[in-house]
Amino acid sequence: MAIPDTIEAIAEEAAQWRRHLHQYPELLFDLPMTSEFVAGKLRSFGCDEVVTGIARSGVVGVVKGSLGGGRTIALRADMDALPLAEQTNLPHASKVLGRMHACGHDGHTAMLLASARHLASARDFAGTVVLVFQPAEEGGAGGRVMIEEGLLERFGIDEVFGMHNEPGRPVGSFAIRPGPMLAAADRFVITLRGRGGHAASPHEARDPVLACAHLVTALQSIASRHVDPFDPVVVSVTHMAGGSVEALNVIPETAVIGGTIRTIDPATRQAVEQRFRDIVTSTARLFEATAEIEWRPGYPVTVNDPAMTTAAISAASRVAGSDRVDGNCPCTMGAEDFSYMLEKRPGAIIWLGNGDSAGLHNPAYDFNDNAIIHGVRYWTTLVNERLASAAG
Repeated sequence: MAIPDTIEAIAEEAAQWRRHLHQYPELLFDLPMTSEFVAGKLRSFGCDEVVTGIARSGVVGVVKGSLGGGRTIALRADMDALPLAEQTNLPHASKVLGRMHACGHDGHTAMLLASARHLASARDFAGTVVLVFQPAEEGGAGGRVMIEEGLLERFGIDEVFGMHNEPGRPVGSFAIRPGPMLAAADRFVITLRGRGGHAASPHEARDPVLACAHLVTALQSIASRHVDPFDPVVVSVTHMAGGSVEALNVIPETAVIGGTIRTIDPATRQAVEQRFRDIVTSTARLFEATAEIEWRPGYPVTVNDPAMTTAAISAASRVAGSDRVDGNCPCTMGAEDFSYMLEKRPGAIIWLGNGDSAGLHNPAYDFNDNAIIHGVRYWTTLVNERLASAAG
């Protein structure tokens, strides 16, 4: 019987896989190269089953333990990149113009691949591990699509676990909390329609740009004046457009703003949407304009199961030491489509320290390869603890 590779050796090789994936980022569901790379590695590791094409480009590997039957747990990594122009100037920087792995999904994929290799080699557990490589986390709800296509039932998944890197947290440290871990995130686009005219005669027009300016300010009153200060809400207007720099003497007919609204409490989420609509409609009327609202419901709140959170803390503490595991970290207002899986099965997502790097979704960001070994040790330790015996 072959001696399994050490986790240290596998992690070192996984850094090379990560840098390869980093150079060829792909977006949303269109991940042909990434999916092929992942599936090829899983087959080479000797997984019991490798399935492709779930949610178009998702890949699933199955590894059965050698110690008998038991529960089935899923470990999930996201694979897609972002439409950003990289500014790291690193040797392994993106070779695809306007695309980069600015959220560390290349690292998540490499860590789960490395864990798959170790688990398929050692098989020192009772039960089954389902390795889920998911597309379209960055706005495409790939996790939801995989569920809709039968992921959980097809592979008999009992529990689900996720992991995401966190810049600013020391490498080798972990953070998690029971209950809400990440926010719900909804998006909006508002088109304000007025009456165009000459910039020298604004009284003859109905200026939608002015209405937009007032609306941006008015929307901030949702969080500051209509919600309990201890109930987190973030309203961010991230887009504004109206008129043309080629015609600065023209008041345009329309102006557009867009952004996101993030909440933690489901009741607050519903109330905030209604207040948002009221403010938009009233502000438009004040300036004798009309408003068209496009509301785009986003990912729900990511909620960690308390018992699964305890299991995650136990595994992370064995890897890092209890003093390097924050078991009650603050909830973040970012969003995750792993939330859909946690709505269907008990599980938990944990933060893995990425060190003193640029922030997520920043063009200067890069996943820290020194974090890989800690992520692999977490995954493999979690498997051994959750699947320690056939009795479960």
